[in-house]
Amino acid sequence: MRKDPSDALSRWLRPAGGGLYLVSTGAEAQRALQRRVYGVARDEDVQAAFLANLGRLQEARVVILGVPSDTGAGFRRGANLGPQALREAWLAARPTLPAEMAAAGVVDVGDVFVVPQLQHDDMCSVDQLAASRTALYGDVEGRASSSWPVSPLSIAEAAMAAILEVNPTVRFLTLGGDHSTAWPATKALHDAGRRFCILQFDAHTDLLEHRLGVKLCFATWSFHANELLGRGRRLVQVGLRASRFPRAHWEQSLDVAQFWADDVNRDPAAAIDAIVAAVKATGLPCLLSNDIDGTDAAFASATGTPEAQGLHPDVVDTLIRRIGDEVGLVAADLMEVAPLLETAAPSTTLATAVRYLDTTLAALLQPWPGGAAVAKVEA
Repeated sequence: MRKDPSDALSRWLRPAGGGLYLVSTGAEAQRALQRRVYGVARDEDVQAAFLANLGRLQEARVVILGVPSDTGAGFRRGANLGPQALREAWLAARPTLPAEMAAAGVVDVGDVFVVPQLQHDDMCSVDQLAASRTALYGDVEGRASSSWPVSPLSIAEAAMAAILEVNPTVRFLTLGGDHSTAWPATKALHDAGRRFCILQFDAHTDLLEHRLGVKLCFATWSFHANELLGRGRRLVQVGLRASRFPRAHWEQSLDVAQFWADDVNRDPAAAIDAIVAAVKATGLPCLLSNDIDGTDAAFASATGTPEAQGLHPDVVDTLIRRIGDEVGLVAADLMEVAPLLETAAPSTTLATAVRYLDTTLAALLQPWPGGAAVAKVEA
C-alpha cells in the first residue's frame, strides 16, 4: 500500500496563493484570492478545502502547484508574485474555473511555502538547514521532519515525488516563479522512472553549467535537465534570441535542438512543423516549459528579462496544442511572469499568460496519442 503523503504535504505546501509569507502588506488580497479559489466565504474554511484537495490526489489527472520563488533570478525580480497573479487573472477570465477543474480531475494542491532567501537545500549550511527546519516544522513530532526540505526547489521536488508515489501517472502544471522552478518537476518525474523530452520556449538558452558558482538558477536549469535526460536532442528550445555564443555552439557542444526566434518568425508554419517533428523524433512524451520571455515583449513585457523580436502568442499556442494532440504531455509549466514589471496598460502579459494556461491545461488533459493509457514508464 502506498503511503499517504497528506501529512507532509500539508506542512510543505500552503493553500493556493499562500506560498508567499505575508504578515500585513498584501495579506488581505492573498486571503481574498484563496476564498475565490476554494469557493468559500470565510478565511477559516480555506484550510479545510486545501486539505480536501490533498485527499483527492490518487484520482487526480493533473496537479497544479505554485512555486512563488524568484531567488534563482538574475536581473529584474518579481516572478515570486507570478503564481498569485496567474491564479487571479485566470479566475477573472473564467470564474467557473474551480468547478471545471474539479469535474476534469484537476487538483490545485496550492503553493510551496517559500523562505524567500533560500533556493535549494544543497546550497544551505547544516546550521541553516537546522534553523529553517526549526522555524518551519518545530512543532512536528517525530523524526521525519528532521530531514524535511526547507528551500523552494527542494520542497517542490519532494512534494512532487510524494504525489507520484500515490499517483504514478499524474501530470503536473507548475506555476512559477523564476525558471529554476522548472527543475523540480523534471527531477521528480525522472527519478520516478518517467522518460520524456523537453520543449522549452525561451529567449535564452539557460544552458550554463554554473552561474557565478551557483549550480541551479534561471540560467543553468536547462543544462542540468539536458544532462539528466541523456542529451541526444531530447531538449528542444524555441524562441532563442539572446546568447553570447554563436548559434552552433550549444547544438554542437550539448547535443540540443534549437529553433531561433528570427527563423521561426520568418516562416511560422514551416517552423511549427519542424519543431513538432523534432519533438516527435525523440520518441518520447514531452515536458513543456514555457518561459514567458520566449514570447515577444509586445505581448509579455512583465518578466525579468524581456526581449524584443520574440515569438507571437499564436505560434506558442499552436505548438502547445499540437504537442498535446500529437505527442502528449507528462508535465508543463508557465515561468517568469513578474506582474509588477508590466509596461502595457491594460496588462498584455497576464492576458497572454491566461491564454497559455487554458491551452496548456487542455493539452495536459488530452488522452495519450495512439490510445496509450499512460506515458512511457521505465523501471
